[in-house]
Amino acid sequence: MRISFLPLFLLALPLLEIAGFVVVGRQVGALATVGLVLASSIAGALLLRHQGFSVMTRIRAEMDAGRDPSRQLAHGAMIVLAAILLIIPGFITDIIGLLLFLPPIRDLAWRALKGRVVLATNFSTGGFRSRQRDKTIDLDDGDYSRSDDYARGPDHNSPWRRLKDE
Repeated sequence: MRISFLPLFLLALPLLEIAGFVVVGRQVGALATVGLVLASSIAGALLLRHQGFSVMTRIRAEMDAGRDPSRQLAHGAMIVLAAILLIIPGFITDIIGLLLFLPPIRDLAWRALKGRVVLATNFSTGGFRSRQRDKTIDLDDGDYSRSDDYARGPDHNSPWRRLKDE
């Protein structure tokens, strides 16, 4: 039987954060502790904005080159997670968030998770292609008339009618 430690960690995290506040507050004081928590939240928001735009640019470059952007997408998701962890008050979440902002740590996490991620599309065929516009149907004025279709009334032999009536 496989046991997941994630629920246990999520239950213990608030207690660990409170213990962290007590330890840091005892060392630097209550006002400095509140200042550190506010500074980490502001830093998380700023880092998310700066790093998020650069990751979006790298994802676009990978897609334009026709390469698989999954690594860059994973880095983007980890940057969002890191920023959320920095915005959440607490020193343990701040440490984990700061570690996730480091590219070598993100690469390590991506290598560990890559086997569990399923890619839903194939980027090896050239990425996203623009719509083909070389198939043009050229009609003369007498080839099609919208008023003729409506003047006759509904076509009772239409296969769409048969499906509806069944």
